Amino acid sequence: MAPAAPTDSVRAIQGLSPGRLALRRLLKDRVTMVAFFVAIFFVVLALAAPLLEAAKLIDPQTPHPELLGGWGSMPIGPFGGVSPQHWMGVVPATGWDVFSRVIAGLTVSLVVATLAVMISVVVGTVLGIVSGAAGGRVDALLSRVIDFVLSFPQTLMLIALSTIVIDIIQAATGAPRTPASMAFMICVMGFFGWPYFARIIRGQVLSLKQREFIEAAQSLGARRGRIYFKELLPHLWAPILVYTTMVLPQNIATEAALGFLGVGIQSPTPSFGSILNDSVHYARADPAYFMFPGLTLFIVVLSFNLVGDGLRDALDPKADRQ
Repeated sequence: MAPAAPTDSVRAIQGLSPGRLALRRLLKDRVTMVAFFVAIFFVVLALAAPLLEAAKLIDPQTPHPELLGGWGSMPIGPFGGVSPQHWMGVVPATGWDVFSRVIAGLTVSLVVATLAVMISVVVGTVLGIVSGAAGGRVDALLSRVIDFVLSFPQTLMLIALSTIVIDIIQAATGAPRTPASMAFMICVMGFFGWPYFARIIRGQVLSLKQREFIEAAQSLGARRGRIYFKELLPHLWAPILVYTTMVLPQNIATEAALGFLGVGIQSPTPSFGSILNDSVHYARADPAYFMFPGLTLFIVVLSFNLVGDGLRDALDPKADRQ
């Protein structure tokens, strides 16, 4: 008896690569797609902020005392002085435009978070591949190093080291306080973030190195460098991509928390942390000043988290699709 001819749907599935199947699943996830476009909107807005500031479309540091009830007092009008010219009102006591400061702060937060993630990804991926593929004493040594770094509380170390390290950076480079603070947060968050990547990559490599294509490369005399970065690395892009999208919002929230605690970037330079730190002093008299930046930070972090969750589900062939 001749086998039944495959249906059109079966042919369509058979003709798709794993990447295209993941893309199809991702496009069908409406929540993830909405979150993706929201995240892209904020990224584009952050990248365009310097151009908008140069074109005088936003102005985060020009005071507007005429919009206050008196110099050093509260904004005139409801919701902190919201108007067609000032979409989120103005800052009490100074009259700075809140919307402009939120956009400029978004740029600072995304730069810090992105560069910290890049450091974590590069260091964690390289050490994770070496640890999992080499095995033996190399794996044992790198695993102990990972455990050692993970034993330090990141937030506590950021607070404890901030003054000393920032002063060292300023003395060594002659940089102003704000770039030195940004460099400090990028380095420390990147340093404490790489062990998580390394553990994930190591686990993936331990399963991949038993596959036939690795054994074939070894039997042909391929060097370790080729096996690590030509054979193993192309199969690791999915976990790297997923974990990157999940760590990025965590770093944004960490930067905001440090600024709120007075450790990170400080006013008058706008960042989510410095804005929220200043706004809590007016939480009762002008709740809109706290609400608008806090809501923006919430949406940014939520959108990136939803994108990360959607990517994880789309790239997991064993996930429940029903």
